[in-house]
Amino acid sequence: MTMSTSTNSIKKLSSKNIVSPKGFKAAGLHCGLKHKKKDLALLVSEVPASVAGVFTTNAVQAAPLKVTKEVVYTTKKMQAMIVNSGNANACTGKQGLQDAQTMQTLAAEKLGIAANLVGVCSTGVIGEIMKMEPIIDGIQKLEPKDNLESAIDFAQAILTTDTVMKNTSYSTTVDGKEVIIAGVAKGSGMIEPNMATMLGFITTDAKIEADVLQATLADITNLTFNAITVDGDTSTNDTVVVLANGLAGNDTLTPEHPDWHHFYYTLKTVAEDLAKMIAKDGEGATKLIEVEVEGAISDEEARKIAKSVVGSPLVKTAVFGCDANWGRIIAAVGYSGAVVDPDKITIQIGGATMVENGEPVPFSEDELIQLLKMHEVKIYVSLGIGEGKGHAWGCDLTYDYVQINASYRS
Repeated sequence: MTMSTSTNSIKKLSSKNIVSPKGFKAAGLHCGLKHKKKDLALLVSEVPASVAGVFTTNAVQAAPLKVTKEVVYTTKKMQAMIVNSGNANACTGKQGLQDAQTMQTLAAEKLGIAANLVGVCSTGVIGEIMKMEPIIDGIQKLEPKDNLESAIDFAQAILTTDTVMKNTSYSTTVDGKEVIIAGVAKGSGMIEPNMATMLGFITTDAKIEADVLQATLADITNLTFNAITVDGDTSTNDTVVVLANGLAGNDTLTPEHPDWHHFYYTLKTVAEDLAKMIAKDGEGATKLIEVEVEGAISDEEARKIAKSVVGSPLVKTAVFGCDANWGRIIAAVGYSGAVVDPDKITIQIGGATMVENGEPVPFSEDELIQLLKMHEVKIYVSLGIGEGKGHAWGCDLTYDYVQINASYRS
């Protein structure tokens, strides 16, 4: 499958795994934090890679974030990431920080690299002290490899309430050389920018300096990971990290590079894929909801409206119940805080117009019910007051969401 822009084509790879770029290896296994499922993972680059990261805006931040931020913002190089699921190591005080640092040190010793080249991520239950014995034993057993099986082991080991793995990869051309960008993520509940209860790991063999990569990731995050919502909660552990090891052999990428748009669009596509997979796999979800907004006074205003609509519990439950209640949509537009003119608003669901220039339009209830029964439901809103455009993604709100979260610790 080839996706084109006016300036470049990128190729979606059939082998969607985190070790697709040159020089990356991965591993995952069950160490004992969870009852049966894999719960410990390791991602490694052959050489120190330029690194960029974005993290939760929650004022309460887990110990692993403090360790990883130090690597991202101070070392600006990363060669490995050790990850566990089953315990978030959040709100665990001095012991939690010590445990995160122990994970960093043990992974570094295992690989024979400096500790300040190792990031740490944890996901799971908040407020429980980490069981370190299985972690210590598990790190020694991790054997990273560059094959599909090992990449799948990694993708499985980072999951919590997810129902599916989330992997994607694309290739593009920079300086006549193939550059691959791949991503893997977890996230299913407590998903609300900025950011979500999510972990995202993106690898590339492109050559790019850390500061440029950081600015690029921050920009792309606003268009992708910060445009999804499941339930309005923001977690303590949210992390997206990009590692770029330069083994593709291209000249150093900057916004002035003639092939910069190739790299930027490919990275954005990887991030958008992962974001949509997370939204679609929301806890108990049966449908992906996409909201497209046009005609706002700015792109930022359009994104604000799109997130307001897709995050509305009333909109989400209407989609779940196949209720063509456009009043809930226009209400969410109105309380978004963005500038709107009610007399210029147009609303469509699945291509069927329900409101045009602020006036109700007759529509077939049966037709709308069939559109709302689809696994992917698109809501379109036109403001008619500017050129701003924006998207957001989310999911329906179901009975299962309550059941899953009512028994998360049991």
